[in-house]
Parts: sequence; structure tokens; C-alpha cells
Amino acid sequence: MDGILQVFAAGATAAAIVVSPVPGSGASPGPEPTVVAAGLKDPYELIMGPDGHLWFTEKSGLKVNRVKPDTGTVSTVLDLSGQAIHSPMGKDGVLGLALHPDFGKGKGTDYVYLSYTYKGRDENKTKLARYTWADGKLADAHDILTELPSSNDHQSARLRYGPDGMLYYTIGDQGNNYETRHCHLNHAQTLPTVDQVAKRDWVTYQGKVLRIAPDGSVPGDNPVINGARSHVYAYGFRNPDGMAFKDGQLFVADQGPSTDDEINKVEAGKNYGWPDIAGYKDDQAYVYGAWAQAPDCASLPYDPNKIPSQVPQTKESAFTKAFQKPLSTYGTTVKTGYNFGLTPTCTDPKSAYMCWPTLAPSSLEVAGDDLVITMLKEGIVYRASSDGQIKDKLYRTVNRYRDTALNPDGKTLYIAVDSAGITRDLRGAPTTNLANTGAILAVPYSG
Repeated sequence: MDGILQVFAAGATAAAIVVSPVPGSGASPGPEPTVVAAGLKDPYELIMGPDGHLWFTEKSGLKVNRVKPDTGTVSTVLDLSGQAIHSPMGKDGVLGLALHPDFGKGKGTDYVYLSYTYKGRDENKTKLARYTWADGKLADAHDILTELPSSNDHQSARLRYGPDGMLYYTIGDQGNNYETRHCHLNHAQTLPTVDQVAKRDWVTYQGKVLRIAPDGSVPGDNPVINGARSHVYAYGFRNPDGMAFKDGQLFVADQGPSTDDEINKVEAGKNYGWPDIAGYKDDQAYVYGAWAQAPDCASLPYDPNKIPSQVPQTKESAFTKAFQKPLSTYGTTVKTGYNFGLTPTCTDPKSAYMCWPTLAPSSLEVAGDDLVITMLKEGIVYRASSDGQIKDKLYRTVNRYRDTALNPDGKTLYIAVDSAGITRDLRGAPTTNLANTGAILAVPYSG
């Protein structure tokens, strides 16, 4: 049924608009968003600062910016052109962003923490660095942790300053054993050794959640896993693009392959199963195909739904290590026999994956008692309870939602959207014709 909503966007006057449900989406499109800023180059991490500005990174623009929500005035506070690296259409670039909890309190800790891709010793790597805010710019760069894994896919790169005074950082599996990187070994289950930690060799940090002291060292109370204490806090993740703390508890949203997007309550030392398990340990619609272990991998065309006999395969039930199951999979778990081929909505083999169950969760935000989750494969903001159960769906647009931030009063939700890519239109069909490109939007939020 049509309804009337009152729109209260930043700096805008209330106005009444008529909204109609989106066919087949299960969500009302909600009020038209207000564009806070446009013309951005892939805004990635978006946070509301104590200074009343939205801070955000530009993945492909290689910058850190601030925008005043009521005026839309954007100012660049750090330009990493010439230092940071972005691959065309890649997931690398200027990524995670966090402010010190005492930022702006006159305690000499106006620190901003950042992750970005750079040219390493032998190949592209990712680093964490700390900057000092002074005179409207970020300066005094100080490397915290360098030579972290990097690729053009599955970077994750969410950065949070935890309530325990430690930095938390997600690293995806780098897209290994998948698509164009299917001949690269997946290390989400590989754990660092004592020798690797001593040599500062972080290659096994792929597919992990890290816990890092602010100076870059390994916290003395980090879990000892497989006989070694490292930055690794938890492991077995695919592409954990969302991370947030609620009441001291860490939550992570992870992207599934063709099924089983996850929301996880993350605990120290726990194994979350990927790539041996996707979602639940149920042997439904997923088999681990270890493409990179096939002797003739380079000659095999990648198709996750048609795994050739040369590729070693194992069922989820064959995984015997201790496994932490997700809180929820948002309804993206399906039975074996599900149609992963063409459908009346997805008629092109190149984009048929857009009709697979997965939605590609891209961020996680705490909003009162709830968790707010965005998706890349459909422009819907999901709202979930702290036990991971979806409560409702909000704000339907034809966009790739990348991250969110809440106004301090909790009444306005800001949404960063990608500059390009594929999503689903209002009929659910794949499209690259986005409603907004490279923008920050504002919509009213009611908890």
C-alpha cells in the first residue's frame, strides 16, 4: 500500500512524498535520498567525526576527505596520489579509516588511522599508517604495519579502534582460488608460525580479523593459535567487508561465494570455516573446490558450479576442526539443486551470478539496539537484531551501497555509493546503470 513519509535530510526542509513498494524486493523504496556530495571516486570508508564532519576515503581517488553534511562542502585532507596504488576496477587503493577515540578532545591524540595499497618490496602490499590532524590537513605520517597482503580483489580493509584500545582490521582472502585468481592458494585457514611472526612475514594474514596495538606490535593478550601469538584475532573469512562493535562485542559481515552471506559474532581465536565451509556445516549447495591445487589449474576455465574432476573437492562435513557457525546467513542458504544458471530475470551468462542467493554485504553499522547492513548486489539497507536476524529492509535505490554512518542524533543515515559496477534494478535484473555514482546520500533513520 502506498504511504506518505516525511523526509528530514541534512539541511533540508521536511517534504511529503509518496512511496510505493518495489516489486519483488520485499522492501519499500522509502523516501528519495538527499545527495550530500557527488562526483567522488569510489568512497569506501565513511565515518561521522566528532567535529560534525563526515570523513571518508576514496578508494580509486586515493584521498581522504571531509564533508560538512549541511552544506555538502568537500575538503581533501590527505592526497596519496603517487604513494597509494589502485588497479583499474580493483578492490585496492585508499581503504580503511578510523579516528582515535580522543580525537578533538585536546589530549594530543588527534590521530587518524588509515590503510592503503602501495608498491611493496616485491609486489603490491597494504599498510596501516597513523597521521596527525593539524591545520586542516593530515600530516606526520607514521607507518604502523607494512607489507600486509594485497591484491585486486577481496581486500575487506575495515578498520576500527576497539573499546579495548586496540586497532581491529579485516583482510579478505584476496580473491584467491576464485575467478581470475583461481590458481592462487587460499590462505584463510593458514596460520602464521612463530618464525613468520619473528620475521614479520604476514603472508598468512589473508582471510583474517587482526587485532593490532596502536604502535603496530602484537598485543600480549592476543590469542595463541597453532602455537603462535600474532596479530591474528580470528580466521576463516572470505571477504569480511563489514565490522562493528556493539556493547564491547565484535560483529563481522562476510560475503559468501554463491550462497551463505554471513553475520558473525567474532571471538578471540575462533575459526569461522572459510573456504572449507560456507555458512553452516550442512553440505548444502556448496563444495570446496581447491582449484589452486589442481596440477593443470591454469588451463581450467573457472566455474564454481561446474568443478572439473582435476580439482580436489571436499564436502563441508569433512571439515573436522573446531568451527564457529554464523549468527545468520540472511536467508542466503539454499538447498543442493538450486538453479545457479540462467533465469527469466538473469538472462546473460556473464551476469547470471547477480541472481544467486548471495547479496554481498558491504558494511556494518551499530544503530541503537540494531545492526545496519548494506549490500552491493541490491541497493537496500538491511536492519538486523544483535542476534543477526533480519528485522526489515530500508531505502531501496539502484545503487551499490558501500558504507554507512549515522548522525549523532541517530536520525539521519548517510550512505556511500560506488562510482561504478553492477547491481540489481527495481525489477531485480542486473544493471550497471546506477542512480548515483560516487556519492554520499542522506536518508532519515528511525530506530
